[in-house]
Amino acid sequence: MSADSRPVIVVGGGGHAKVLISNLRSAQRRIIGITDPGLDVGGEILGVPVLGDDEVIMQFKSSDIELVNGIGALPDYGLRWYLIEKMGGMGFRFSSVIHPSAIIDKSVVLGEGIQVMAGCVLQAGVEIGRDSVVNTGTIIEHDCKIGNQCCISPGVTINGEVTIGDDVFIGSGSIVLQGLNIAHGVIIGAGSLILQDIPQNTKFIQLRTNKIN
Repeated sequence: MSADSRPVIVVGGGGHAKVLISNLRSAQRRIIGITDPGLDVGGEILGVPVLGDDEVIMQFKSSDIELVNGIGALPDYGLRWYLIEKMGGMGFRFSSVIHPSAIIDKSVVLGEGIQVMAGCVLQAGVEIGRDSVVNTGTIIEHDCKIGNQCCISPGVTINGEVTIGDDVFIGSGSIVLQGLNIAHGVIIGAGSLILQDIPQNTKFIQLRTNKIN
């Protein structure tokens, strides 16, 4: 059985998992169920049954199923990455999930376990590392290199030839100008305009006045 034809279990039952369930259905993947210790066994999320906590996964052979990481990728919240290390160490593979509406050039290179949501555009020469999330409506222009375990939030625009390290979070609606370097571990707040390189482990938050006249 090829990896793309294996049934999947979605790990986590929150909002990110709901989006992934929709994506998986659009791609006609079979979903066995959801694991989440905070949900009642026998309940449903969008019609998908809740199987129990993550220990349920051990009832399956790693060669027979794939996992889908439904834990949201939030800054300073490492559960998503812990889960990858834990389950990967037990031999389970995390499936990539790519919405059929995403526009992806043939030259794009995507790592294992990547998630690309509806309406994204990935242009020629883009490379994205393993287990990264490219959220709804994001545009990544030509020749960008993005590392492992990154989260690019909805509506982000990354212009050409940008280099992004591992474990980077870019908040919704942000714009990164061409040719810049965003180093490892950077967190960029929503709505930011990035005009210069950002050194590693920096938090960049662009304050805005939300005043209603």
